[in-house]
Amino acid sequence: MGYVGARTPRREDARLLTGKGRYVGNVRLPGMAYAVVVRSPVAHGRLLGCDAKAAWTVEGVLDVITPADAADLVLPCVSLAPGQRLLSYRVLDDTIRYAGQPIAVVVAETPAAAQDAAGLLDLALDQFPATVGAERALEADAPLLYPDWGTNLVTDFPLGDADCADFVEAAEHVVEMTFRMGRISPHPIEPRGVVAAYADDELTVHISSQAPHHVREHLADAFGLTHDQVRVISRDTGGGFGGKEHVYPDEALVCLAAMRLGRPVSWTESPGDRLSATLPARAAVHRARLALDGDGRFVALYADILGDLGAHPSNVGISPFAVSGTLLPGPYRFERVGVRVRGVVTNTTPTGSYRGFGQPECTWTRERLIDEAARRLGLDPVELRLRNMLEPDELPYPNRVYQPYDSGDYPRALRTLRDLVTPVTGVDDGRRRGIGYSCHVETTGLGPSMDLKATGIQAGGYETAVLRMEQDASVVVSSGVVAIGQGIETALAQIAADRVGVPIERVRVVLGDTAATPYSSIGSIASRSLAVGGGALVRAAARLRDKLLAIAAHRLEAAPGDLEIAEESVRVKGDPRASVPLRELATSAWRAWDLPEGVTPGLEERVSYDPSAYTFAYGAHAAAVAVDPETGAVEVERYWVVNDAGTLVNPSLVEDQIRGGVAQSIGMALTEEIVHTDEGQPLAEYFLPTTREVPDIEIVLLETPSPVTPGGMKGVGEAGTIGPPAAIGNAVAAAVPELAGRLTDVPLTPEVVWRCRYP
Repeated sequence: MGYVGARTPRREDARLLTGKGRYVGNVRLPGMAYAVVVRSPVAHGRLLGCDAKAAWTVEGVLDVITPADAADLVLPCVSLAPGQRLLSYRVLDDTIRYAGQPIAVVVAETPAAAQDAAGLLDLALDQFPATVGAERALEADAPLLYPDWGTNLVTDFPLGDADCADFVEAAEHVVEMTFRMGRISPHPIEPRGVVAAYADDELTVHISSQAPHHVREHLADAFGLTHDQVRVISRDTGGGFGGKEHVYPDEALVCLAAMRLGRPVSWTESPGDRLSATLPARAAVHRARLALDGDGRFVALYADILGDLGAHPSNVGISPFAVSGTLLPGPYRFERVGVRVRGVVTNTTPTGSYRGFGQPECTWTRERLIDEAARRLGLDPVELRLRNMLEPDELPYPNRVYQPYDSGDYPRALRTLRDLVTPVTGVDDGRRRGIGYSCHVETTGLGPSMDLKATGIQAGGYETAVLRMEQDASVVVSSGVVAIGQGIETALAQIAADRVGVPIERVRVVLGDTAATPYSSIGSIASRSLAVGGGALVRAAARLRDKLLAIAAHRLEAAPGDLEIAEESVRVKGDPRASVPLRELATSAWRAWDLPEGVTPGLEERVSYDPSAYTFAYGAHAAAVAVDPETGAVEVERYWVVNDAGTLVNPSLVEDQIRGGVAQSIGMALTEEIVHTDEGQPLAEYFLPTTREVPDIEIVLLETPSPVTPGGMKGVGEAGTIGPPAAIGNAVAAAVPELAGRLTDVPLTPEVVWRCRYP
C-alpha cells in the first residue's frame, strides 16, 4: 500500500485544530483545588522562616507547604558525570541557590485565592553574595554554593586523544578562538502543568511530559510508593523541546499537595515563572583551536568546554556539554581531536535539555573556526570543508571521540546545498550582505542501554512496541514514546499499516499512559521516538505478518511465501480467488480455531528493541543575511537546508520538524538569551523570533537508510536546530569580514555586532 514514504496528513491535526486536544489544562476533576508555587526572590541565601498566618486568613486556603513539610522529598540526578558530588537534590530546600527556586506551595479552592494567599507569606531571608557566570565560578574569590566542597567545580574530565595538544602545537596553521553561548529557554506552546489525584493508595498524575514512565518511577521513589501505585498520563503535549523530559520539584510538590489533601490539585506554570523555573540550556564557553597543515588539511581540533550547570546538576547534568565534545569533529577527518569538559555550579536556574542537546554549540564552534581558517588562508570555505570531509566509502567511521558514524554521503549534502544557494542581489539599501554555511553530523536514536550505563546515565534506552490485530482485523499500536507535536502518532500508524498490510484508517495508536503502554525509560527525547520506537514496531509488524501468513497458509493449503496481504485479505499471489479475509483469519486466531500446529491463539506481538548503536543523521545549512553596519542589526533573508535522516517515513513531517527547528535556532543565533544581573536576577526581557525574523526555508531531503535501525530510520527532531547559529554567524562574518575574528558570541544581537565594530 506504500504508506512508508508517503506524505500522509497528520492524523493528530483533526483533533488539535478543532479544540479537542487532550492537554493538562483541559483536565477537570471533581473537587479539584489549585496550587501556586512560591519562589525565592533572591539568588543565594537561606530561608530563615516562612510565616503563613496571614495566608491562612484568605478564604478557601487549604494547605501551605514549606521546606519543613518536605524535608525528605528528593529527586535524582539521572545523568552522572565523573566525580559528581551531588547525586540528588531536595524538592524544597531552605538553602537558596537561585532566584525562582521553589520555597513553598499554597493550595486553595480557586486559583485566585491561592495567588492571593501566596502573596501574604512572610518570608525571612538571609541573602548571600551570588556567583553568576561559568567563568566567574572558577575565580578564587567567587562565593561558593556548596562551601563543604571548597570549589564550584562539579566535574572535570577529558575526551578523545590525550596527545591532541602536541598535534596542534606542531601544525603549520592554528586558529584559536573563544566562543560563548547564551543561556536560552525552551518555550513550548503548552506550559508545564500537572493535575495530581491520590485515592485508594494510587497516585494518578496528568502531566505535560516527554517521558511519562520516567516521571512515574521518580515520583514513586520520591514518595516511597511502589511503581504500580503511580499512574502517569501525558496525552497531547504541546511541545517539549527537552524542557519536559523529567519531573520538576514544583511538579512533585503538586503531587505532595494532592496526597496531603486527599483531593485533586492542579498547577500550571505562569508565564512569569518560565525564565526562572523551566530549565534553560546552552550556557557554555568553548576555548577552541583548529590546526591545519600547509595544504589546508585538518590536523587536529581541541576544545576546552566550560559548562554552566546552574544551582545544581539537573536531571541531565553535564550531558549536553559532554555531547558537545563527542560531536565536535562533525563530518570531517581529523588526525586528533581532544576535549576537556568541565561543569560548574552558579547561582542561576539549573541548566538542562533543549532541542539539539549540545550539538548547536559544538557546531557553532567548529564551523566558525573553519570559516575563520578559510578567511585567514584565502580559501573558499565550501572547498575547505569538502577537502576535509569524510567520503561515503569511509563509513561506517568511528570519530576521534567515540561516535560510530553509520551511513551517509556528507559531501553530497554540501554540494547539493551549494547548488541551491542564490545570493540576494539588486538591493541597494546600505546594508552589507553575505552567505554562510555550516555542516554537522547529528547523534540520533539515543538507545543502546549498556552505552547509557557506561556514560553514567541511570536509564535504559530500549523501546517496546505492542502490536495487536483485533477480531475485526483492526490494528492497535501501543508504544512508550509520546506525542510532543512531532507527528509520531501518524508515523507509527504508517509503519503499522505498511508492514502489516492494512488500510491506515484501520490502525489506532495508543500513547502516553503508563497504565496502558509498554515501559519506556526515557521517552520522546534525543530524536529517538521513531528510530527506536519505530524500530521496535517494524520488528513487531514482521512477526504479526508472519503469523497471519502462517495461519492463512494452513487454511489455503499453500506455502507462506506464496501468499500476500492485499485488499484486507490474504491471497495466493497471482490468484486472488484463492484468498481468506483478514477479519476471518483474525477471528479464528482469537478463538483458536483451525490453527496450524504450534501456533498460539491470538494476534498480538510484543517486541523490545535495544539498538546496537546510535544512528547518525547529518545536514548542511546555508543562510543569506543582511547586516546594517551602523546599528549591527542582522536580518536572515534566505535559508536553505539539505538533510539526511535515513528512511523517510513521512517527508512532510520531516520537513515540518526541520522548519520548526530552524525557526527556533534563529532565536539562538540572533535574539534569545536569559541575562542575569550580578546578583543573580534574571532580566524579564526575552525575545523569541517572529515571522519577521524567520524567512522562507528551502529544504531538500536526502535518504540514506541506517544499517542499524530496523526500517532504516534515523532521527530528525533536532536536525533543524543544529546548523543555524553557525550558518548565520558565518554569513555575518562574510558580510563584514573585518569583524569576523570577533564574531564569537551568540546571540548576535545588534549590540553584540555593534560592539564588534566598536570594541
